Amino acid sequence: MKIIKSPDFDWQPHPKYTYPNHEGIDFYHHYKEDIALFAEMGFKAYRFSISWSRIFPRGDEAQPNEKGLTFYQNVIDECLKYNIEPVITISHYELPLYLAEHYGGWKNKQLIGFFKHYAETVIDRFGDQVKYWLTFNEINSAASFPFSSQGMIAKTGADDKRNVFQAWHNQFVGSAYAVKAAHEKNPDSQVGNMIVYATNYAYDANPVNQLAALKFDQGFNYYTTDVQVRGEYPAYSESLYKQYGFTGADLDRTPEELALLKKYHVDFLSFSYYMSSVTEVTGKVNEKNRWQHPGRPQKPVLEGK
Repeated sequence: MKIIKSPDFDWQPHPKYTYPNHEGIDFYHHYKEDIALFAEMGFKAYRFSISWSRIFPRGDEAQPNEKGLTFYQNVIDECLKYNIEPVITISHYELPLYLAEHYGGWKNKQLIGFFKHYAETVIDRFGDQVKYWLTFNEINSAASFPFSSQGMIAKTGADDKRNVFQAWHNQFVGSAYAVKAAHEKNPDSQVGNMIVYATNYAYDANPVNQLAALKFDQGFNYYTTDVQVRGEYPAYSESLYKQYGFTGADLDRTPEELALLKKYHVDFLSFSYYMSSVTEVTGKVNEKNRWQHPGRPQKPVLEGK
């Protein structure tokens, strides 16, 4: 069993247990045969993610890890060999642990520069071969679990929604830098954002449920999408912030950053679709039939309608 190490954290597996997720399908050693199977199945595109820590193990280094770049170069070459279009996600729930431990995750604006350097490195290396990029996987998921996409837990500020929204802003700026780099490297490239999409409907025509459904969509499905697609913060932003006890003035957003978002918005929207939900806040739905969406505390919803 492999030993997982970070600069300040050594972990040894328990001798009584096995950890199959540490190996998974072992794509690192089997990518050639796996991609050959994709071609046999008729796949025309393959979306995969680059691990930030494979390129910059701590996340804040100046020089990249050449072995990591070589591995992804080999994967891209293998895809193109079979006429499979590589679609690359730059950051997919894999913030280097060092950046979470020593910088507090994405609420720290220093991460913008680190991500910019990382994104420019991989885009410069692969931009002549890769046309389609995604910046952050399921960026809106931080509404429910900021540890995955923003590298924050309760003791580092995840429970304070101002930190979550500040982290989103910092990620938006990082995304804009990635769009800029990709377009400058290859004007034909397309860069998209990516969200986890939970289709939401009001339970009935009751205006109370209709408004509750709209507010959920604004907070979970629309906010991060509107900023990255439109290049500016939506009109409902202040109303959203007010729900959590702060205002936009409490966020560190410079005029230069806002101009960058406007100029380098994404080219397309992509999403993972998992489920649909129905919002009901008037108490008509029996308690045992309520399904609690993780991004909507204390608001009952009914699944599958």
